[in-house]
Amino acid sequence: MPGPSTPDARIWRACQRLNRELEALRFADPVTHVYNPLRYAQKPHRQYLRRYAQSPKRVLYLGMNPGPYGMAQTGVPFGEIAHVRDWLGIEAPVERPDPEHPKRPIQGFACPKSEVSGARLWGALKARHRTPEHFFREHFIANYCPLIFMEESGKNRTPDKLPAAERDPLFEACDSHLRALVNALEPSWVIGVGKFAEARARAALKDHARAADISIATVLHPSPASPLANRGWAEQAERQLQALGLSL
Repeated sequence: MPGPSTPDARIWRACQRLNRELEALRFADPVTHVYNPLRYAQKPHRQYLRRYAQSPKRVLYLGMNPGPYGMAQTGVPFGEIAHVRDWLGIEAPVERPDPEHPKRPIQGFACPKSEVSGARLWGALKARHRTPEHFFREHFIANYCPLIFMEESGKNRTPDKLPAAERDPLFEACDSHLRALVNALEPSWVIGVGKFAEARARAALKDHARAADISIATVLHPSPASPLANRGWAEQAERQLQALGLSL
């Protein structure tokens, strides 16, 4: 059983601190709705931590922020529903954010849509590891920012597109949380899934006590918005990692 000082328990406490900091922030037009799955989807997220973050990891993969049909629905980073439920073995009730965007309903594990990025990432890992326990023995996946921002039209607005007055305090809170993740998991590598996450990892960890022992790099983001990712994401990511001496 996990104890009060196991990595998953430490990360969960850090999530609560992050939530309190995020709740003090305000975002203006064109952002009309902000979802925090660490709150309304905390039950599956807690399952994810309890099951897969109980020990230190060699590699921490870091995404940007939730997708509307991934973590926004399941509370798991890149959390495409079928892989979270059927491969990771995680399923729990998900509440609804308030206010909820009428064009972006939260249906939890009943959501009929698939998150392409998550399907690509978890699908590649499933193909290379017999069980999730084999992957999580040395690896973990997290998001830099847990919030998803939406405009009135329902369009996503990524954190990097926020004005500086909103972005800076958000990044300060998320940087602190990333340091807490690193303190709990003690990785030797932080791999940004996409350039944004890599840049934030470098900024957040440059003065960290273990900075000299942590290597930071990037792999191609599996988003369907990326023409490169649409030409065999898993193969390209594997080549990038192999050049670092790592593997999916």
